Amino acid sequence: MRYTQDFAPPGPAVRRPRRGRTGVLATALALASAVLLSGCGGTGSPSAKSSAAKSSSADADRIEPLTGTSAPKLPVTVDSADGKRTTITSADRIVPLTGSLNEIVFTLGLGKQVVARDITATFEQAEKLPVVTRAHDVSAESVLSLKPTVVLADTTTGPAEAIGQIRDAGIPLVVVEPAKELADVGRRIDTVAAALGVPEAGRTLKKRTQDRIDAVRESVPAPAGGSEKPRVAFLYLRGSASVYLLGGRDSGASSLLEAAGAVDAGKASGLKKDFTAITSEALAKAAPDAILVMTKGLESVGGIDGLVKIPGVAETPAGMDRRIVSIDDGVLLNYGPRTDRVLSELVAQLYPESGADQ
Repeated sequence: MRYTQDFAPPGPAVRRPRRGRTGVLATALALASAVLLSGCGGTGSPSAKSSAAKSSSADADRIEPLTGTSAPKLPVTVDSADGKRTTITSADRIVPLTGSLNEIVFTLGLGKQVVARDITATFEQAEKLPVVTRAHDVSAESVLSLKPTVVLADTTTGPAEAIGQIRDAGIPLVVVEPAKELADVGRRIDTVAAALGVPEAGRTLKKRTQDRIDAVRESVPAPAGGSEKPRVAFLYLRGSASVYLLGGRDSGASSLLEAAGAVDAGKASGLKKDFTAITSEALAKAAPDAILVMTKGLESVGGIDGLVKIPGVAETPAGMDRRIVSIDDGVLLNYGPRTDRVLSELVAQLYPESGADQ
């Protein structure tokens, strides 16, 4: 399971588990949603001092649209990730049902045609739009009341009844595969651009995004003196609901951490699922030099002081050195046009002594 920005009418909105995930985590996340809705001292650590848990919220507040995007060339017929074939005849009134899809549409230069947003679309240009989803649950009635000409969803959007209701009303609806890693960024942009009749804008945005990601990757400092890469654990925290999870192989963070020259500590310790409940034993095995968290998740546990009180955290190299990396919920795992900013912030906080954050 992957979480995007996550702050559903909350603090954070929790992404629904994908089909087939384990029941324990699903239960924990359901509880979290319900409640919310009403330096490194180890080998190879980048530094022995705290990174001060800076946030990328300043960059996250705005997106950078392409300029000069041509009018959509429609109709087009595209394949939907749920096996349907969908024909779009107008992009005059677009409803993206996730924050990451909102981000792509706006960045393609089609923001003026967007008439609604998901609660996780937190950037400034979308903030005045009506919200039609919360915790990735869609209000079909709210969507239909806006008279959309095309609706964009992904496979985590639900409930199925709401998606069916929108389709039954005759609204073209395209389901997009969610992004799980850096390699998915271009695919998502291409898919959305094709559905909206602006494939050329999609190619331009994909190249711009990839070029920027590549530039950040080239800035990653080499390990000093032959030291090992820093081990970073991704923790999903929702203190108000007592949800404390350690990311594993499928958390969605591995690709970012590896691009930043780090090792995903949860994945390296053998955690094959997306997330598992934090235990002292699991953290000891992961032995992270740094801990990656979402900004609002960190706030929900009372900041760094509260984080190190979670059993097992204070005994890790990251906890002992209070080496915490904090990235804005609205962009951390979006894998979209702002991912270069996420990666840049991650690098800056992991290697503050390198001057990457200057």
